[in-house]
Amino acid sequence: MKKITLFLSGVFAFLLISVSASAQTAPSFYAGKWDILVKGTPNGDAHLMFNLTEKDGKVDGTFTDPESKKDVPLTKVETADGKITLYFTVTAYDVNLTLEKVDDTHVKGSLMAMFDATGERVKDAAGK
Repeated sequence: MKKITLFLSGVFAFLLISVSASAQTAPSFYAGKWDILVKGTPNGDAHLMFNLTEKDGKVDGTFTDPESKKDVPLTKVETADGKITLYFTVTAYDVNLTLEKVDDTHVKGSLMAMFDATGERVKDAAGK
């Protein structure tokens, strides 16, 4: 009986560690460079480039302002239920972009819940 209890305790501990590890690594999917296409804005379709980083389990980053071509810090980032919401200011408007994983290199979502967005991970020179 003690062997069964010990075995079940070991399995339970393993499951707790596995769940904890996967919860901590979930945001890392979004870390990297992303080319996001927002469709149907009043100014036409728009490409936005994001560079997202992860530190201590939190995602942060910048986007390249389409007008000035300068990297601008994101004002806020939220992750929940496998989705990420990026808050930033572009052309004097505070906006948010919600994205979710499609596959290892693609995301989909919407800007301000009004304009459809699709995105692709940008590979570096080494193809990563």
